[in-house]
Amino acid sequence: MNYNNSIINWEQTFENSEKFKNNQPFSFTFIENFINEKFYKKLFETYPKIDDTWINSSNMTKSQIVKQWNGGSLTGGDLSLSHEWNEFKKYVESTEFIENFRNFSGVNVTKLKQFTFMAYKKGGFQLPHIHNEGPTTLIIMVYFSKGWKENDPGGTYLSKDTDEDSIIFEPYNLNNSMAIFHDGPNAAHGVRQIRKDVVRQGLQIVLEEFSDEKGWSAKY
Repeated sequence: MNYNNSIINWEQTFENSEKFKNNQPFSFTFIENFINEKFYKKLFETYPKIDDTWINSSNMTKSQIVKQWNGGSLTGGDLSLSHEWNEFKKYVESTEFIENFRNFSGVNVTKLKQFTFMAYKKGGFQLPHIHNEGPTTLIIMVYFSKGWKENDPGGTYLSKDTDEDSIIFEPYNLNNSMAIFHDGPNAAHGVRQIRKDVVRQGLQIVLEEFSDEKGWSAKY
């Protein structure tokens, strides 16, 4: 298989394919060194600064801030971001990237649906919840935060139910790593409240099945 390893470490990614497919009670896995180290360094250095272009997406169930690609439009590039970020987004929506994750997961994703920067500051959290929007949705969280300590909250955890007592996985290496799960009726996840004066920098990518006739496979 010949892939563009200058952006994604595909060999390491595919080594986790069976683990993803076999995990219970829903398909998920965690991959370290997900992005080629040289390219990741450029993305990390130019991760968008938190300013008034970010949106406070907080409510009773969460405290987070987000920045949409190109002001909310996935079409084209974003001139406010670096060349590397534009290159990365272009690759994420490419046929190669989507086909690779379709093969990796066995989920019939066909198109990029979401490419959103997400950050949590001190006090940030998200209560455990389940989307269950449709049968062919992959949710990918890519992390860009250095110096995270073992057992520190902030990474998106996965759980058996909508409570923190049922957590089955929580990442602590948030430097060039990613968590991926198949959305469904059992795919509970959330973020424990951050107590330290730190910022968790991340990117949420959503891949989903799409057709011109029926649109997106998810309900929302």
